[in-house]
Amino acid sequence: MKEKQAIRVSLLLSFLFLVTKGEGTRYLKHGEDNTRVLPYRQVKKTIQMKGGDVYDCIDVNAQPSLNHPKLKDHKIQMQPSSFPIWFDTESEFPHSWWEVQPYTIDCPIGTVSILCNNRSGNIIAHNIDGVSSIGLQTETEAAGIRYYDDVYGARAIINVYEPRVNKDSKDLSAAWVQINNGKGEHTDTIGAGLEVNPSFSGDTFVRFHISWTNGLYKKSCIDHSCPGFVQVDHKFGLGARIEHVSVYGGPQYAMGLYIFKDPKSKNWWVGYGKENTPFGYWPSELFTFINHKGDFVFWGGFVQGPTASSKAPQMGSGHFASAGFGRAAYIRNAQILNENNTYVTPEDNIKVDHRTSNSTLYTIDQFEVDTPGMSIYYGGPGSVV
Repeated sequence: MKEKQAIRVSLLLSFLFLVTKGEGTRYLKHGEDNTRVLPYRQVKKTIQMKGGDVYDCIDVNAQPSLNHPKLKDHKIQMQPSSFPIWFDTESEFPHSWWEVQPYTIDCPIGTVSILCNNRSGNIIAHNIDGVSSIGLQTETEAAGIRYYDDVYGARAIINVYEPRVNKDSKDLSAAWVQINNGKGEHTDTIGAGLEVNPSFSGDTFVRFHISWTNGLYKKSCIDHSCPGFVQVDHKFGLGARIEHVSVYGGPQYAMGLYIFKDPKSKNWWVGYGKENTPFGYWPSELFTFINHKGDFVFWGGFVQGPTASSKAPQMGSGHFASAGFGRAAYIRNAQILNENNTYVTPEDNIKVDHRTSNSTLYTIDQFEVDTPGMSIYYGGPGSVV
């Protein structure tokens, strides 16, 4: 009897293997749509968030990022070899605010989440100097802090607002940290922050994004729109909506963000929050000019797209920087990572520049340098009435 049962189980397993062809299994929650065609193999679970976003939980070793030709033999680094050193003095900032983070995605350990409902069409190059590395006609305006010298990382606390961007436009508005190396069109960039980007996400919510550009191959990417960025955190979702947004004259929310180069692997890690949670990295193999270090950092806001100057969207809170705390958006604790793997505040004023590209649309105000880093207010209404 036991022998017959064993044969039945063996036949059943063989049948299931033939039906699935060895692919990963997708587990559906009660009431979930099972008619959608899966874009990836090795889907372990599909999750629909309360805001309507749909994430697939993909085996970490089968994530689409590894399809990049330069990552053919790449071995995933699940955590940094070491963390940078930094010192916070929270009492230096006199105003009250609450830390916020993107929605948590409940993917199983050993998987990473991939957002399924973005449009991923033509990607505008995220370059605050307005150089389009993919030949698209773009306009760019930026307001914030720039630093010119060798860097191995950058960090900041970013005030969370949801600027108005015309849903029918291809423009975007971002609160951003970006590191560059290169010249003109041949510039490698890596960046992360908060962004309203209707042509990419299909809505006007503020979301967390990362981007990078290979200046040699003139290829620009956002999140998982093309292979390259390796995600390791199973609870973090690129493109996720931000849970709370600051209110003009009301509660203020902010998010800590940091980027750093791993001194051993040479990969560029990115993370967020007071718990210093690293969620993924750009492998150094992706780049030509920034694979060793950066030579430029930007902290602040920028708008970009075909009509970002002529029909400019809001930046920051949508109000000019002179409005101050609770009404204008801010960046604070802005620091660079030096070659000793320590976040420091730049002391050489010659290397620091704070300005706006168009003061009629966007302004900056109250630039300060103190112990925990540089701070500034920025933003404006653009052309929005």
